[in-house]
Amino acid sequence: MIGYVEAPKAWGLTRGMARVLDVNLTDAVIDGWMSRSELSGLVDRCQGCGRDADCMGWLAHTAKAVALPEFCANKRALEALAAAQG
Repeated sequence: MIGYVEAPKAWGLTRGMARVLDVNLTDAVIDGWMSRSELSGLVDRCQGCGRDADCMGWLAHTAKAVALPEFCANKRALEALAAAQG
């Protein structure tokens, strides 16, 4: 299982944002849609964002979406991954 012990909150938020787009990040790595290094970059970008409260609030009220909010540091990457897998 893929996880980020050193950044559990960022991992959870990154995974949550992907999940509302119907993207499973673990499967994306296993299936070759992205590398473990690319996934690590997403988690790092999330961790450095500083908008975790906004992210948690948005995720608390969103089960499914076709687009992420503009404040998401991983918006482009996750939406592109969703489009590629879709």
